[in-house]
Parts: sequence; C-alpha cells; structure tokens
Amino acid sequence: MAQATDSVDFASFHALTGKILRGVETVIDGKREAVELALTTVLAEGHLLIEDVPGVGKTMLAKALARSIDCTVSRIQFTPDLLPSDVTGVSVFNQGRGEFEFKRGPVFANLVIGDEINRASPKTQSALLESMEEGQVSVDGVTYPLARPFTVVATQNPVEMEGTYPLPEAQRDRFMVRISMGYPDDLAELAMLKRRELSSPLDALTPVVSLQQLSDMIAMVRGIYVSEAVEQYAVSIAQETRRDRELRLGASPRATLHLVRAAKARAALDGREFVLPDDIDALAVPVLGHRLIASARVAGAGSAFQSNSLADIIHRIVAATPVPLGAGASA
Repeated sequence: MAQATDSVDFASFHALTGKILRGVETVIDGKREAVELALTTVLAEGHLLIEDVPGVGKTMLAKALARSIDCTVSRIQFTPDLLPSDVTGVSVFNQGRGEFEFKRGPVFANLVIGDEINRASPKTQSALLESMEEGQVSVDGVTYPLARPFTVVATQNPVEMEGTYPLPEAQRDRFMVRISMGYPDDLAELAMLKRRELSSPLDALTPVVSLQQLSDMIAMVRGIYVSEAVEQYAVSIAQETRRDRELRLGASPRATLHLVRAAKARAALDGREFVLPDDIDALAVPVLGHRLIASARVAGAGSAFQSNSLADIIHRIVAATPVPLGAGASA
C-alpha cells in the first residue's frame, strides 16, 4: 500500500492535486485530459512532450503548470542558432581568481520549459539527454547534479512545419508522455475569448503546492502498489510491440518502466492505492506512441496518417494482450 509522508497524506494529496487541476483549467479551457496527463507526468517525475500545431495552447499549458508549483522554473526558447552550452551552462575564466568557474544554464531548475524544442539542431537537442535521464550535467569533465524533482516540459510543432528538426529516437524515448492539445470546441473557444478580453488568466494563477509538498506527493506515487500480474501485463504489451510486423521499432525497456510509473500516478489521481490494468490501457498510447517507428509500408502513407496508425496499432496490441489473473488490488 502507498506510504504517507509526514506533510502529505492520501487525503491532502487529492486536495492538492485538485487545486492544481482547477488552477490550470482556468487557463486551459476544455482540455481536461491533457491537463491530467501533464500532472500525471509531473507526479511520476517524468518528462512531458506536447506536440501540436502553433496557437493551440502548448506553451500556455506548460506555463500554467509551472505557476501552480512553488519551485524554480526556467524557459528555453529553442532556435536554430541555440548552442548546447546555452542549455547546460559554460565554464568562464574568472580573471580575478585566475581560474575557470561554471555558469549554470537554464536546465538547472525544477521545471524546465523547452519551447519549440524541434527548432534547434540535433546537437543542441542532445544537450538534454544526460540531464533528462540521469539528473545531472557534465561539462569539462565535471559532473553537476540537477535540482530534484526535475521535469522537462517541451513543446514541438509537427515535423511538417517549416524550420523543424525531427527529434532523434534517443531524445523521444526520454519523454515519459506525449500529448496533443487539439483545437478547442465551440464553447471552450468562446470561454477563452471572454476570459481574455481584459487580461490573461495566467496572471492570476498563483502556486498552490510547495516544492516540499510536491516532493512528498512524488514519493507517495512511488509507493503505489503494483501487483506482479500488472507488471507482467505491461511487459507483455511492450514485448508485443517489438514483435509486431507493422512496427520497425518497438517499445524500449525504459518505455515499460515509464508506463508503470505513469500508471502509479494515474491510480493515485483516481483515488486508488494500487494500479489496475485499466491504468496501463489508458496510458499505452501517450507513453508508447512517440517511441514506436512504423514499418516502411505504414510510414510511406505520410506522418499524419502514420501517427493515427501508430495509435491504432497500440490499441490493437492492447486489446489482443490477455489480462493476467490476479491483476487487481492484491497479487
């Protein structure tokens, strides 16, 4: 069962997550699922990739999430001329001391917003690889630990957009979840117009969770119970993606780990202290979809079709994977 911490128990966990969700939804209209997935990623101490066309609120979602938490936040605007040292930091010679000293880059924050990450060159994109996986930065042979908790929330435009570079497989695999905002419906778009006639609702958003509370909430999510049967179910789905004929690249072991961690956070948000197969099913596409590569036949149909096809393939694999016995609250 989940272990409560001194400052955040299971009841206060739900009170705090409810405040975060309500606060973010004052800024992002009609996107409850996207907001919940974003919070799920933060609670699972993962990294979030938000992909969609310009102007649908990708950066606004990242900003609203950051403002809801009283932690250090930095923003990196990725551009073609951005250098790796602009992300991680650089060693500068101090003439007074007669030695080099390290000037920390924007990656040294609890929550890093990477805006339009796929507009930077692959070399600059790769500057985040070590920090996203190991929580540290190595410069000139010296390793610097990053603040904990540490989450990257990156936005990107579809690869069809001009001036974009596709993220390499190693970079995509480090993002726990990828979400797509989509266009708002009529009512949500009308509500957005009324709310923003005089000011931005983002200006009124204030932190509702302290850094210590967030750390305690993450620790609580880690303690959510996962039966061996549910773990086997997640492994079976991942293995099937590696055998599927319509996929050239299946899910990595890191993807399986991320799937289970995200399922723990989803279970906690749903008020449960244990993971169900339904949690795995609901997160299969957001966690696995951006890591898979379709076969040449599917890829030749175009990236928009390919994205939908990958989701269809995952749904088919999940539907065909038998749920093991005993995949409930107890093993």
